[in-house]
Order: sequence, then C-alpha cells, then structure tokens
Amino acid sequence: MLLVGQSFKDSSSLSSLPTTMTLQWTFVASVLYLEIFLISCFMLPFINPKTWQRVFRSGLVNWLSKYSKIYFYVFIAILVLLFSESVREVRKYSHPLEPQAGTYSASAETFHQMKMFRAQRNLYISGFAMFLWFILRRLVVLIANEATLMAESEASFRQAQSATAAAQALLDEKSDADDNKKNASKVKKTEEESAKTEPSSGGELKAAMVELEDTKEKLYKAQIEFDSMKKQAESTNKEYDRLLLEHEKLQIKLAQVEGEGDKKGN
Repeated sequence: MLLVGQSFKDSSSLSSLPTTMTLQWTFVASVLYLEIFLISCFMLPFINPKTWQRVFRSGLVNWLSKYSKIYFYVFIAILVLLFSESVREVRKYSHPLEPQAGTYSASAETFHQMKMFRAQRNLYISGFAMFLWFILRRLVVLIANEATLMAESEASFRQAQSATAAAQALLDEKSDADDNKKNASKVKKTEEESAKTEPSSGGELKAAMVELEDTKEKLYKAQIEFDSMKKQAESTNKEYDRLLLEHEKLQIKLAQVEGEGDKKGN
C-alpha cells in the first residue's frame, strides 16, 4: 500500500510539472535561433559585402555600435552563467537514482531522467549560443574589412587608370616635339643649301642670318619644353608604377581576407 501510494503521489507530481522552458532558457533559445538566421544571411553568396557595409553604417546600427563592446561582454557573461548552471545541473542528475526503502518507484526514475534531459538540453542551447555569438562577431568584422579592401582596391585602380592616361598624353606631346625638331632641322639644312647654291646680296644674307637666329632661338625653346615634358613623363611613370604596386598588394590582401572568410564559413 505504501508503494502504491508513493507511486500515485509521484505520478501526480510528474503530471503537474510544467512542460515548457523557463523564461531565461526561452530567451537563450530565441537568441540561438536569431544567431543562426543572421549567420545564414551573412553567408548568402549573392549579397555583396558593400551592401552589408551600408547596413552596418546605417543610423540605427551606428547608434547601437557605440555600446557594442558593452553589449557583447554583458551578454557573454550572461551566457557563461547560464552555461555554468546547465553544467552543474547535468553533473547533478548524471548519477543514477539510488533506490531507497519504501520510496523508490518507476515514476521517480522517470522524473529523474526528465530532469537529466532538460539539463542536457539547456547545456546544448547555452553552449551553442555562446559559440555562435563569437562566430557572428568575427563574421561581421571580416565582412567590414573585406568591404573596405574592395573600396580601396577600386580607388587604386581608378588612380592607376588616370595615371596611365596622363602618361599617354605626355608621350604624345613628346612625339609631337620630336616631329617639330625634325622639321626645324630640315628647314635649317634647306636654308644652308640654298645659301650655298644661290649667292645673294649682303642684305638678303643678313635677313637670312636673322631668320636663322630666330629659328635657333625657337629650337632652343622647344628643346627646353621637351626636357621639361620628359621629366614630367618620368615622374608620372614612377607614380604609375607605385600605384600598380599598391593595387597588387590590395588584391593580395583582398584574396587573403576572402580565403579566411571561406575557411571560417566552412
């Protein structure tokens, strides 16, 4: 009779036990589901990192990011406390129920197993929530860094294109100056040949000499302009080579960041 009464009493207490999770574990489970959803969104391949960068720089996110470190450490502390509590519960109910004289029943064993199951469930929920919290924070940092590197790479590429256009323009000007120099030398030779073959009077000779001096002066000015353009072209070429080197370095950094993001995602 005592065993039947005890069994009936245990069955009544087991049936009256609430089947839902408590408030704190419901909150942790909701956070876990939210983390899984956000990580899945960040891993979508058709969303550009620049899009996520614009989302991160929005007004609401910027307002929240001012206290992001505080939120992060406070929530980690809460998860650590809940995780420690779940570990304690698992250790508490991991030992088998010791039967006592006149009080042991099947319902008591079932009740003990149910407590063990709930403790293990809470352990998994809090542990995965804490782990995914670190993963989510690291993933946000990597996406922001990748978006920054992409913007810097595009800016360097545009600078390299403008430097290339400037260098090409200087080379065209240099070729025009060379043509002018050749034309001036041809004119000088023609005048010398005409002076040799066709003797003229003293006045015509003086006029030819004055014209020759003017041509020499123009040629000297053209030579000075050519030298200055040559120096400018050399400096532009050096700047273009430097920009190309920076572009290659940025491409390497971008590839490394994408590689690290793929490894973390795998």
